[in-house]
Amino acid sequence: MWLLDANVDIRVCELLQTLGVSNHTAESRGWKHLSNGNLVSAAVEEGFTCLLTRDQLFRQSAARTLSRFPQFAIVVLQLGQCKRSQYLAQFREAWAIEPIEPRPGKSIGWPTD
Repeated sequence: MWLLDANVDIRVCELLQTLGVSNHTAESRGWKHLSNGNLVSAAVEEGFTCLLTRDQLFRQSAARTLSRFPQFAIVVLQLGQCKRSQYLAQFREAWAIEPIEPRPGKSIGWPTD
């Protein structure tokens, strides 16, 4: 199960559901204001295996907590800033080329260059 960070458009949640990915948002869990390390801890406790974020520095700010959970993966979304409808279209196009494949214990950028 994947968790979407508070900085990810909540409509990505619906899009992932249509792609067969079980997910929730940090906001829907009441975790919107947690620090990155506390967010990882809460996510792992609730059975999440991956976090999608737009925060390029997430891994660094949560490094201590992430070291305790090597099974947890971070995916940094690298799609450009644009209108929401365009963002969702870009997300779907990128997914068609290369679906997200979280790597436990790693932080990856997606889509890759």
